[in-house]
Order: sequence, then C-alpha cells, then structure tokens
Amino acid sequence: MELAQIKLKEKSKKQKMQMPHTLVIIAVIIAIVAVATYIIPGGAYETTVNESGKTVVVNGTFKYIQSQPQNIFNVLQAPIQGIVEGAEIIAFLFIVGGAFNVISKTKAIDFGILRVVEIFKGKEILVLPILIFMFSLGGATFGMSEESVAFIAILLPLILALGYDSIVAMCVTYLACNLGFSSAMLNPFTVGIGQSIAEVPLYSGVEYRTITWFITTLVGCAFVMIYAMKVKKNPKLSPVFESDQIKREKLKDIQSESAEFTTSHKIIVLSLFIGIGIIVYGVLKLGFWIPEIAGIFLAVGLVSGIVGKLAPNEMASAFTEGAKDMIGAAILIGFARSIMIIAQNANIIDTILFNLSNAIGHLPSLIAAYIMLPIQMFINFFVNSGSGQAALTMPILAPLGDLVGISRQLTVLIYQLGDGFSNAMFPTSGVLIACLGIAGIPYGKWLKWIIPLQIILFICSLGFITVATLIGWA
Repeated sequence: MELAQIKLKEKSKKQKMQMPHTLVIIAVIIAIVAVATYIIPGGAYETTVNESGKTVVVNGTFKYIQSQPQNIFNVLQAPIQGIVEGAEIIAFLFIVGGAFNVISKTKAIDFGILRVVEIFKGKEILVLPILIFMFSLGGATFGMSEESVAFIAILLPLILALGYDSIVAMCVTYLACNLGFSSAMLNPFTVGIGQSIAEVPLYSGVEYRTITWFITTLVGCAFVMIYAMKVKKNPKLSPVFESDQIKREKLKDIQSESAEFTTSHKIIVLSLFIGIGIIVYGVLKLGFWIPEIAGIFLAVGLVSGIVGKLAPNEMASAFTEGAKDMIGAAILIGFARSIMIIAQNANIIDTILFNLSNAIGHLPSLIAAYIMLPIQMFINFFVNSGSGQAALTMPILAPLGDLVGISRQLTVLIYQLGDGFSNAMFPTSGVLIACLGIAGIPYGKWLKWIIPLQIILFICSLGFITVATLIGWA
C-alpha cells in the first residue's frame, strides 16, 4: 500500500513538473508582445535601395509615428498571416515528410543503417565529430540552414541505432549548421550582405573568422560529445528518453528481420545520395532554394517507391502519412511567425532598435561592443532572417560603431554572432521549429538542454570581440 502511494506521489510530481507544450510557450510570448504594443510607441526609419538592390534603413532618419496597438482581434488574425508567410517552409515540410515516409517504407535506409552500425561498432563516437564539422562547414561557406530539415529525417534513425538520442541527431545536423552559420567566414547571407551594407571589402577578415569558426565548432562538438557519451552510458538521462523508446522499438523490429541489403535497397540509397549531391551543387552553383530542394526530394521519393516495388496506393498512403506527421510543426511555424507580425504591424521594432542604439552611443568602445551583441540577439528574436536583420541593423550600428571606436569589420562579426547562435533557442526561428518537429523533440525540453551551450557560446563570443578589439582588427 505504501509503495503504491509513493508511486502515485512520484507520478503526480512528474505531472506537476511537466514542461509546457511548445504552442503554450509561443502563446505566452504572443500575449507579452501584444501587451507591449500598447506600451512602446510607434516609430520608423526611412528606407532606401542600396547598390546591391537590397532595401536598407537610412541611419539618422528615425521618427516617432502614430502607435498601432494590436487588439485581441488583430492578435487572433496574426497566426493566419504567419502560416501564409511561412507557406514556403511549411510546404517544404509536407513534401520532405511525405517523401521520406515513402523511402522508409522500402526499408532501404533501415538496412543501410544496420550496415553502418556494424562498421562503426565499438567506435560509434567517431561519427559525431565527422558529421558536426561537415555540417558546420556547410553553414560557414554556403549558408546551409534550411537544408538541415531534410538531413534530420535521414540521420535520426542512424543516430538512434548508434546508441544516442534524438537531441544528438538534432545537434549533428541543425545545431552543427547553426554553429557554422553563426561564426561563418564566407556565408553569403550574413558575411556577404553584412559587409556590403557596412561598406567593408567583401569577405575581408576571413582569417580571423576562420579561427572563430573552428573554435566555435570545436566547443560545440565537445559539448555534444560529452552529452552523447552520458546518454549512451545511461539512456534514461536523455530528456526525450520515453519518446525515443518508441522509435527504438521500430529499429528493433528491423534488426529482428532478415536484414538483407538487396540490389533495390542499394539503388534507393544511391538515388538518395545522388539527390543530396544535386542539392549541394544546385545551392552552390545554380541558386537552388526551398522549391528546388523539395522537388529533388519528391523525385527521390518517387524513384524509391518504384524501385522498392510499392504499389501506387501504398506510395500515396505513405506520402500522406508522412505529410500528416508534419502538421504540428507547420502550425507552430505559423504561430511563431505571428510574434514578428504583431511587432511589425504595431511599428515597434524600429523604436526598439533606435532606443537600444542610443543606449550605447556614449560608452567606451569595448563595453559598447559587448552590448551590441545582446542587442543583435534581441532584434533577432523578431527578425530571424540573417539578411533581413543585416538590412535593419547594419546601417545604424556600423556608423554608430565608428563614433565609439568599433571597426566596421567587428560590427559585422558581432551581427553574425548575435544573429546566428540565438536562432538555436528562439521559437520565432521557423527552421528550428521545423527541425524539432521532424526530430520529435518538444521545444521546452530542447530549450532547457540548449541554454547551457548558449551561455558557453555567448562567453566565447565575448572572447572573440575582446581579442578583435585588442588587436585592432579592421
């Protein structure tokens, strides 16, 4: 009797400590921003189109304008607008989810994973640094970010089969891309646009940026590997242990089958690698973006279904099931975008930037540089597009940096660091929410896990800023 009461108390305690649903967290943030629209006055900078054809704000043109507080009816409409504005990445989720479910029905990836597990048996930990540095390099060179959504679907079963968890799968794909994207030496979407707006020679300072990228990736890799080894030793330490158990049961079913890696399986896996190769080439050389990438995965799914001898009805059902699994993530993306929409409709983003920039105008250069970092992070909460944030903040912070003795080269680096790392924890990042949706990780659990790493990366960023200031990097 006493034992039953203890168990009941433990169960009750767990229920009380349950992490709130991602949608609940986003709804609370929406409410806070909506209230802020009644407190923060409206304001706007004038904009112009620069030589690169990019619309940027004009420094020194800020003026207060009529406030547009967002009432309850405006707030209720914002998620609809968010879903409309996020339609491209939502459609991408549906296509990728459907295509990968067709591929998974053929069992080709499952049996292929078993072969990889056999090869790395006893040295599974080596897979992690290889993947992390590979994806980080993609983020640092050609701005790989959205592409990580598809790779999670590919690598999640492999990471689980190696004895790790869904969080590690999230880290070797999305987080690795984020590390590279944030500390990039050549990323055209941050370094390229930021330097062009700040009127800094394009891709100058690449040597110092390469050092920051390597240190950042090394720190992130070490953090993930330490966690991965703990989870492998004791899987119950994982925040997603229960949900991962369901996924592992499916893997056990595959392992219990006669795992014959047939010719058709090899063709399917080969077609997947060819598709990935086309995507990488297309992004680098042909300007591929979400529609093209989705089209390639759809083609791979179709080829896989045919080669795997699935009947047309089986392929259609599998595709529909896979797309259906993405509905939750799609809804979260729309609601997360509504946070930014409410702030934009109320005309408070420029007001916030104006007052934040004024706060550092009379500070010593190093202190001002330190404060610029959280300013960029704060703005990134509302404007999580790297190029969009550059267009908003660079015309203001670059000349402001001149006044307080911060080189424009360093201002661009601060923008990179502030824009990038925080995308891995802000619910307003559509790519983050999409990746968590595919990995099956609740946002609250991910946030709790990622905060210690965010603190470490923030300290590293301050170190990069300090060294750059001391050596007069310009």
